[in-house]
Amino acid sequence: MSARSFRLGRAALGGAAVVATTLGMAGDQPRVASIPTPSGWRQHDMARPKPPVVEPAGWSAGAPAPADAVVLFDGRDLSAWQSSSGGAAEWSVADGAFVVAPGKGAIRTKESFGDVQIHLEWASPDPPRGRSQDRGNSGLFVMGAFELQILDTYKADTYADGMAGAIYGQYPPLFNATRPPGEWQTYDVAFRAPRFSPSGALREPARITAFLNGVLVQDNETPVGGTSWLEAVAYEPGVTTGPIELQDHGHPVRFRNIWLRKLPERVPAAEAERKEPKIVAVPAADLDALAGSYGKEGLRVEITRQDDALLLKLPFRKSPLRIVPVAPLHFVLPYTDGDVTFEKDAAGKPTLARLRIADGTPRPLGRVEE
Repeated sequence: MSARSFRLGRAALGGAAVVATTLGMAGDQPRVASIPTPSGWRQHDMARPKPPVVEPAGWSAGAPAPADAVVLFDGRDLSAWQSSSGGAAEWSVADGAFVVAPGKGAIRTKESFGDVQIHLEWASPDPPRGRSQDRGNSGLFVMGAFELQILDTYKADTYADGMAGAIYGQYPPLFNATRPPGEWQTYDVAFRAPRFSPSGALREPARITAFLNGVLVQDNETPVGGTSWLEAVAYEPGVTTGPIELQDHGHPVRFRNIWLRKLPERVPAAEAERKEPKIVAVPAADLDALAGSYGKEGLRVEITRQDDALLLKLPFRKSPLRIVPVAPLHFVLPYTDGDVTFEKDAAGKPTLARLRIADGTPRPLGRVEE
């Protein structure tokens, strides 16, 4: 668990969700920052264009979790969860689902996570009650800081950046893909945690891609800070993990089949693994001699000289590939595991080019004389 203080609450002020998520404290004084929305629209502007409605097709609600998933709720208990204050999660479990216990506060996972794929299923109360934000309201908070809104917005109006599928207060969903109240709805989310420099400065913001009922509603968006009512909250320097949280907004929203997969970070090649070609100089006359057509069994390539290297033109590519010499008769692709090795006859005339790409067997291509 990262050194982070979370305070999740709710208030019925204009029907809006009130989430006080404290991201970093200096003594008893919170850090304050005035953070504009990413689009230029004022947060919760009712004039902001609403996304088009799309009727979702059948989706894999109730599908089992992958073998490598961390199962957060399997239909039996809330052992993976705790209250926002660290006590027992007091929401009730029945019939393979659990439901928000209004007034008991948010719940969050005991474990913290960074880069994850999340699957969560939820259902708003049926029959519906209330309007705008006071209608089947809850929220999925990744890292305890970035909320994907849960709300009954099926044929119901509210501000665009507070609809189901919204990154709350910042990015409206691309589409309103909600189902009717009482029906199970699915979130499938890919989340990339923020990155920081060694000094704690933000190097890369968080990134969120989300599908609601199989419909893309957030496409690799970058929150300007933690989501909150009225204004975003600044990133906490150096914090890259946090719990998954579900909000108590006073509505008996149901949940089931919650799991996630921890995502690996793409590791760049180490210096010793880069294998950058050590280019040698080959006389222009020798390069010109290697140029020409080579082919066999339906594959024909054209090789031409360009300055101090050769160009390899494959029939299925529009543009040629540059190949550079690492030996007088051995040329490699600078950025791909592949090469061309030439052979000459006793008279020193090129007769063959062996083309290899990745782990394929070198393919001998004979010189084609026009």
